[in-house]
Amino acid sequence: MSNYIPIGYGQLLLAATLILINIALSLGLRLGLAQRLGVAAVRMVVQLLLVGYILGWVFTLDNPVWVLGLAFTMSAIAGNAAVNRTRRRFPTIYWNSLLSILAASAFVTGLLTEGIIRIHPWYDPQYVIPLLGMVLGNALTGTSLALDRFMEDLVTRRSQIEALLALGATRWEAANETVKEALRTGMIPTINSMMVLGLVSLPGMMTGQMLAGVDPTSAVRYQIVIYFTIAAGTALACIAVILLAFRVLFSPEHQLRLDRLHKVES
Repeated sequence: MSNYIPIGYGQLLLAATLILINIALSLGLRLGLAQRLGVAAVRMVVQLLLVGYILGWVFTLDNPVWVLGLAFTMSAIAGNAAVNRTRRRFPTIYWNSLLSILAASAFVTGLLTEGIIRIHPWYDPQYVIPLLGMVLGNALTGTSLALDRFMEDLVTRRSQIEALLALGATRWEAANETVKEALRTGMIPTINSMMVLGLVSLPGMMTGQMLAGVDPTSAVRYQIVIYFTIAAGTALACIAVILLAFRVLFSPEHQLRLDRLHKVES
């Protein structure tokens, strides 16, 4: 029998006072983060409450169009956020990010819901939306790190890459190490998280299930499946976004096209 304890708005307001600890530390140590902390806290609350109401409405509908529409919106926001974390841009970077994250997340989430969990119907929002959200969150972080590292390395290693191209190397041969380093950077957060899972941290989904009264062993099995899916989605998104960036920043004539990059002012 579930012993789930609901949280009311009064308790939510009381918990919100905990952010005052962060603000006090920022003010006391003059970190300059007090305003950003306040804005981030307000945005988080508003966004989550809004999403909660939207999901509550979507969950009551038996219509795949709304579920797919919400999934696409989430993917578009993730693709945009991934680019906004980079320090350099090129003309098609937003489309590349959206396409990479959307394709990778849709593929692994579809494989999870249809091939492993086998939900029915296939668009059941109770499963599809939370699972997709976890995959998107990690894919967003991975792609932003990989993309940023790739572009920065191309700039810092420009002379070396152009020397290789001048000596007859293909664009892939010249950029091979840069591509691999970017992919490593994008996947490191997921790997590090998996290394300490269960020992240092208890994942949010697993914790939520246990708080809702689910048997811990069942919650653990779900979490293992989720993390394998997250790892696959992050890897695919990173590979896709780097390959698309590679095609833009290296011409078919094996030339490095850094003229297509511009730095974003802070």
